[in-house]
Amino acid sequence: MTESFPRQQAKTQGFTLGVPRSFQVAPDGSRVAFLRSKGGEDPLTCLWVADVGTGQEWLAADPATLGGGGDGLTEEERALRERKRERASGITSYATNRAVTLATFALAGEVYVARLTSGSDGGPPVHRTPSTAPAFDPRLDPGGRYIAYVCDGALRVSDLVTGEDRELAGPGGAPGVTFGLAEFIAAEEMGRMRGFWWAPDGSSLLVARVDDTPVTRWYIADPANPWHAPREVAYPAAGTANADVSLLTVGLDGAQRPVEWDRDEFPYLAAVEWGADVPLIVVQTRDQRRMRLLSADPAHGTTEVVREDTDPHWVDIVAGVPAHTGDGRIVWAADSGGAKRLLVASAASLADGSAEPVTPPGLQVRAVLDTDGDTVLFSASGDEPTEAGLWSWGPEGTVPVAAAPGVHMGRRAGGTTVVVSHCLAEPGPAITVLTEGPDGTSEACHIASLAAEPNLPAPAPDIFPAGPTGIRTALLLPSWHKPGSGKLPVLLDPYGGPHAQRVLASQNMFWTSQWFAEQGFAVVVADGRGTPGRGPAWERAVAGNLADPVLEDQVEALTAAARRCADLDLDRVAIRGWSFGGDLAALAALRRPEVFHAAVAGAPVTDSRLYDTHYTERYLGHPGDNPDAYSNCSVVTDAQALVGRPPGSYTHRPLMLIHGLADDNVVVAHTLRLSSVLLAAGYPHTVLPLTGVTHMASQEDVAENLLLLQVDFLRRALGLAGPVMHDTV
Repeated sequence: MTESFPRQQAKTQGFTLGVPRSFQVAPDGSRVAFLRSKGGEDPLTCLWVADVGTGQEWLAADPATLGGGGDGLTEEERALRERKRERASGITSYATNRAVTLATFALAGEVYVARLTSGSDGGPPVHRTPSTAPAFDPRLDPGGRYIAYVCDGALRVSDLVTGEDRELAGPGGAPGVTFGLAEFIAAEEMGRMRGFWWAPDGSSLLVARVDDTPVTRWYIADPANPWHAPREVAYPAAGTANADVSLLTVGLDGAQRPVEWDRDEFPYLAAVEWGADVPLIVVQTRDQRRMRLLSADPAHGTTEVVREDTDPHWVDIVAGVPAHTGDGRIVWAADSGGAKRLLVASAASLADGSAEPVTPPGLQVRAVLDTDGDTVLFSASGDEPTEAGLWSWGPEGTVPVAAAPGVHMGRRAGGTTVVVSHCLAEPGPAITVLTEGPDGTSEACHIASLAAEPNLPAPAPDIFPAGPTGIRTALLLPSWHKPGSGKLPVLLDPYGGPHAQRVLASQNMFWTSQWFAEQGFAVVVADGRGTPGRGPAWERAVAGNLADPVLEDQVEALTAAARRCADLDLDRVAIRGWSFGGDLAALAALRRPEVFHAAVAGAPVTDSRLYDTHYTERYLGHPGDNPDAYSNCSVVTDAQALVGRPPGSYTHRPLMLIHGLADDNVVVAHTLRLSSVLLAAGYPHTVLPLTGVTHMASQEDVAENLLLLQVDFLRRALGLAGPVMHDTV
């Protein structure tokens, strides 16, 4: 019997198992290391190597043979996986030496080294190194002799030649102090997942020292097991103190020297890059309206300002910058001419303002992916924000590497480029390895995806620009529906906020939405103001207001979809969402009940005062300075306005609130506070608490049944007759 889509999606962790990822190309272009499990339902991720010349793949490290098939995670590893939304097990991250001949990774708190060349050097292909458990985030020095890692908040180093293992920098018993770890804000909001960086010659490291004693303590309880003590977390809520983050140069002899900058004015450490002789550091002010690129002198602990970017709202952190080209120029990204554009220039040119963008104004740079000699590989969108092309910049200017309709990413070294492409026509990614030769670029080989394909009719979204601003909107109908055969209830399925797009030219973005369509809904997905891919002005349209513009754009998209397809029933409209989308769903039910007739709000941010500093203050400012913005964006405020009003004086809409009790990102207090106020107002609603579930809600039984419970709730709420069509294939 064919498994239902909800069951299959749960078992495959959203069809991510078996998908190759985390590519690392050898500097001579001959090999590609990557992670992939052995099948579409196998959660145990292994380390693989592909030979570019022959296309042959071989297994470099299998956790099942190393005793690492179980959990055995350190607390630091659990926290990082939650920040990265990592759901698999086994080898979920690795680091290599410069030559990509060795890789290191942690399993169950132990450090391992794997050989990434097929030839034998007389030693085992994978071996455990001398290290102190529980070890976290091991990283080889560029030369491949030393491994630095974190254990119990201290940075340690292991010598692969002598077997010596010693501490380089530690808290010395100071509570709340760690060395070599990324603090919560860096990992959750800045994309900085690490806290130490090797010098190019392997003689020293830059190490983040984090003191989170100023941060307010919150407590995540386990009500289903009341004998368990609550878990204490340092959570920097909007308006409260952040961790104190500084940077040290630490030699292999343990000598330490602080790296100085104006940390009072620029407390956020956003990025560090030490790929050339001079390390580069990116720091931000707390209001994020100023960002500085600094060059550091590790020997003396001094820094100099290379460039300062400012914006009246905020300056974006762009993934992959700063970086260095082979000739020492700095790769940076900045707003110019209404677009995010690349700058490749000397430090002097960046400092005096003479550096000019090297990419055209019609190209929105999303991320810098690699530098290879004087070539920069990057992701960018052109006129169509639903697509993301792979581009390179170098001596020949800006050149498309993969610009066909779709979403493309990649890695590059030694003239070899790995291209990962998603499109609407195919269910899985196509991974192509390109090489450069005398006759130009050619395909060398392909790396296979072993992911399962969904038991679902292939989505065929009608993607169109809605309204005067061209809100990118997708309309999905049941595969069995014939135009004009009857009205369909409507389900809006957005995220709708910063940092995430739902309307992309990639089939996998629409699988869940298509399943809901097969249950008898016309599904509308829209990316309104504030979502990425359309440039600085579009993203900053939500500055000071994360509620009204995003909700207005969902209504605009719904109206446009109804004009486009006469089969949409606007008298039966529901909305569902998770995280930001969950808050948007709750806002829709309370603020626009004349449009929305039911809502499912998963892990909603109902009160921004309970969310973290870096994200919330970027958009709404400090709550002490701008309290009205926080009140306006809070669905709790909408609920409070109903307290004391007589029954029948306002329109009630069925509302389901879902929240994981172990969520340390959007804590369950968001849902509980909203529910409490709704109860005080006499507003009927449903609350579904998820025991032991975090923000990811990745457990198989939870992930499967959440879809089934939501569709059942929505059908009842909209008064839909007839049996529920859970199985459609």
